[in-house]
Formats: sequence, structure tokens, C-alpha cells
Amino acid sequence: MIKPHGSDTLNPLFVEDDAAREALAKEAESLPSIIISSAAAGNAVMLGGGYFNPLTGYMNRADALNVADNMHTASGVFFPTPVLNVVEDPSAIEGAKRIALRDPNVEGHPVLAVMDVEAIEELSDEDMNIITEKVYGTTDMEHPGVAAFMSVGRFAISGPIQVLNYSYFEKDFPDTFRTAVQIRNEIQERGWNKVVAFQTRNPMHLAHEELCHMAMDRLGADGLVIHMLLGKLKPGDIPADVRDAAIRKMVELYFPPNSVIISGYGFDMLYAGPREAVLHAVFRQNMGATHFIVGRDHAGVGDYYGAFDAQEIFDTIPEDALDIEIFRADHTAYSKKLNKVVMMSEAPDHTKDDFVLLSGTKVREMLGKGIAPPKEFSRPEVAKILMDYYQSLNK
Repeated sequence: MIKPHGSDTLNPLFVEDDAAREALAKEAESLPSIIISSAAAGNAVMLGGGYFNPLTGYMNRADALNVADNMHTASGVFFPTPVLNVVEDPSAIEGAKRIALRDPNVEGHPVLAVMDVEAIEELSDEDMNIITEKVYGTTDMEHPGVAAFMSVGRFAISGPIQVLNYSYFEKDFPDTFRTAVQIRNEIQERGWNKVVAFQTRNPMHLAHEELCHMAMDRLGADGLVIHMLLGKLKPGDIPADVRDAAIRKMVELYFPPNSVIISGYGFDMLYAGPREAVLHAVFRQNMGATHFIVGRDHAGVGDYYGAFDAQEIFDTIPEDALDIEIFRADHTAYSKKLNKVVMMSEAPDHTKDDFVLLSGTKVREMLGKGIAPPKEFSRPEVAKILMDYYQSLNK
């Protein structure tokens, strides 16, 4: 089985032993505590589940700047994005060496993790600008990832953590939320060797479905992991429960039995385009996938990134940085000439009019009016779930 990133075995930071976790929770109640940001809470969940292997906690200023600049920590660990716990006001934990991190996304702000504080450092305007420019490729506050990063504060609290729970993700998505440990175990139990991972924050239309079939067929894969983001999105994105229902219906009807694992992870979307594509590859290697589909404008938003920037970044990272292989996908669409979904780059004799192409805005309008998109664009059973959702917004 493929090794995790940066180590021989996966080292999740969730405290598995019940007695140890209970003792830690009890200790946490007497520790100085701070409510962290949603982004930092997502980082804790990902650290807990093993997705951020080999990290042992939140990065300090030097590591964050190094990672932003050249995708390596100060000690040389390859990592594509800073993993930070940034707060507005650290006065509640001033001088403390051990603290409790409280969850901003759960009522009552229960303790999410216990942290050993190595440093509390203020990030300067220059630091913030360097990180946003390098990671997001822009400092434009209209970019949702930049706006989120700039809004959480300037004080970076660094050090190792021990994770006590997975926030709201286990409770709200019991059938879908899975840690990297759980997915790796399931892949092993199924006896899969070659495994393709597909990232999504949206429902999957026919083109996405066919792209997964193409990747599996061309790679000779044993199985597919559809891995959906369950954390915070930008306004207008479809909620995770609706997306989950649509994807499950598609897999049930249009994939062979036992060929797909449907799962999700607890993290807030960065919309960081190329850098986030590399981060997504790290997640998938840690969960046991050997191949990862990177499509056109992967993890992008607006017009901030070129169509294939998220693929081309993999040509710039060191050859030994990751073991997972990238399946590079072009835009896929239904060909009226061939009566099937194809990658547009593989149909050179086609014009735009030879494809069934609909904008996201057009599709949302149709769904909101109770009009199903054409069968060449979306499976009718999937469209029905989405129509019900959009029409519920109009009531």
C-alpha cells in the first residue's frame, strides 16, 4: 500500500485510547482556553484524522513563511500550505504553556484539542501579504480564501496538539465523514492496490461521473474514493447533505457494486487553486489513494487562476515530494457527434457547438424552476434531488 506523506506509518493526532482521552478532557477543563477560528478548527480535525501527516501541530511564523515561499517547512518537510492557528487576541492564554482549544462551530464551544504552546507570534502586514500572495496568488479581498484568512487575526499560536473529537462532522455526517485512517483501513480490507481519488465540493453531473469512469479504466484501478469536502464553503455552494444525497444516488445507479467508497472530510475550502490542488494530493496520499484526479481550474474560484495552473504546479515540485500520481483531466462534456462524454481536448474535430455546455448559473436557474437539465448534462435521478433543494429555497 502507498506510504503516507513524510513517514512510514500514518500518525494521526486524535487520542484513540478512551481512558487517555477522558483524562485529557478532564485536564482540559482546568487549562487556560481560547475559542479558535473555523479554519484552525478544520486544521485540528485534519491533524486528528491523519490527513496532515507528518505534521504534529500548528506551524510557527518561520514555518508558515517558508511553506508559503517554497512549500517546505524550516526543517525541510514538504507541505504546500501553512497550517496555522491564528487568533485576534491571545490575552486569555498569555504565559500559558498548555492550553485548551475550543470549537467555534459547536454550541457551547467544547474543547476540540489540547495544545502545548511553543510560541505566540504576531504576523506583520508584510507576513500576511506574503502568505496570501504566495498561497492564493493574490491579495484581493474579493477572493473568498484571502478574505477568510485576513479576517481571523494576526497572532499565530504554534505547537503540537492532541485532538479530542472531530467537531460536528461525525455527528452531522455519520455515514460520510471518515478520517484518513478509516479510509486507508477500508482500502486495505477491500484489497484494492490501485486507487483513484476524486475531490468534490459540488454535486457530480454526468461529466464528473464519466471522468471518474475514464480514470478508473485508463489506470486499471481497483476502486474509486469520492472524497467530498464537508466544511464551510462560499455563499451559493450546495450544502454538504444535498451533495451527499446526489452523489450516493449516482453511485448506486451508475457504478458497479463495491467499486466506490463515498466519504468526506472536515475542512473549510481555501479556494487556493494550484496550492490547494497539491494539498488535496497530500490528503489523498495519506488516506491511501495511489492516483488523484486534478481537473480544469481545480479548487479555483472566479478568474484568479489559469485553467491548468493546478496541474502545472505538479511539474514544479520536487520529484520525490509526493508518491501519489496525478491523473490530469481536461474539461469533460457530452459530444453530440459521438453521443458520449469526452475530454474536450481529445475531440479536436469538434467545435463548441458540438458539445452540450451549460454554465453553472444556467443550471441553477433551471433547477430552481423545476426544469431538469438535459440528460446529456445530468442524470435525471441526480437532477431530481437538486431540483427539490433549489425549489425549497424559493418557498
